[in-house]
Amino acid sequence: MSSFFSGITEAQPIEVFYMNKLYLDETDSRKVNLTIGAYRTEEGKPWVLPVVHEAESRLAADDTLNHEYLPVLGFEPFCNAARDLVLGADSPAIKEGRAFGVQCLSGTGSLRAGAEFLARLLSFKTAYKNHFTFFDIAYQGFASGDPDADAWAIRYFVEQGLEMVIAQSFAKNFGLYNERVGNLTVVVNDPKVIPAIKSQMSLVIRANWSNPPAHGAKIVHMVLTTPDFRKQWFDAIQTMSSRIREMRAALRKHLEDLGTPGKWDHITQQIGMFSYTGLTANQVEHLVKEHKVFLLKDGRINLCGLNTKNVEYVAKAFDETVRNVQSHI
Repeated sequence: MSSFFSGITEAQPIEVFYMNKLYLDETDSRKVNLTIGAYRTEEGKPWVLPVVHEAESRLAADDTLNHEYLPVLGFEPFCNAARDLVLGADSPAIKEGRAFGVQCLSGTGSLRAGAEFLARLLSFKTAYKNHFTFFDIAYQGFASGDPDADAWAIRYFVEQGLEMVIAQSFAKNFGLYNERVGNLTVVVNDPKVIPAIKSQMSLVIRANWSNPPAHGAKIVHMVLTTPDFRKQWFDAIQTMSSRIREMRAALRKHLEDLGTPGKWDHITQQIGMFSYTGLTANQVEHLVKEHKVFLLKDGRINLCGLNTKNVEYVAKAFDETVRNVQSHI
């Protein structure tokens, strides 16, 4: 039967979700999931941050809330709280009225909105000169356990007087993966240009998602602006980042104790949720097929998939693979 769509070819699957599905479908009890970028507890379970759960309960009990559309540029109290988190409440850019936020769909939406705005409205080409600063901070707090320390580079650029856009995501550091909570913070030198930027950004967003979702943004806003909640969130960030660092150290130690060929200090030198192991695509294929250790073909692993019960097994799987599978690049 003929179809308008008969000429469409099947696309390659999105690797991270494809590998995650392979893991879920796998029946071998040895299986380990190091693919998708989400935090897991020592028991390998998703973790709803206690403070997020408490904030959700408060929102659910608030009879004044409704499901009306948010403004195109989002829930402004959330945007301000997100801006303050990344720049610091005492930032000169905030005090001088030179910084504002636009609510977006997590990190990807923030990147899309920022890039499309710049492509449409800035006339310069960025090759060789006239580079414009665009930060992507999807893991604030995960690197060091301190959200302020993780924002150092951004704040330094602001101190140097640079204009910029900053894509923020609250998927990882709040555990709000499916709420798609993001913010695009914009820092300019002249506050007079802000109304024009907002008007043009409204057109970009209207053509993409029109209005952002409210629920996750209200959770983040409540947590960041309620002192007790904010402290609880800082404690949760410390818990998550500490466990990740422990798993980094454990994986490296097991590999070095096994005498696994190569150097493995990069595992503890890197920071955050992920590690680029240096394993090649054919070695990854072997790990998946023979050991049921699931990771991406570029060798990236999510450290949160490791725990005290499986880290030695993963290290032994890496060791066997490195010794017996050539690292074709």
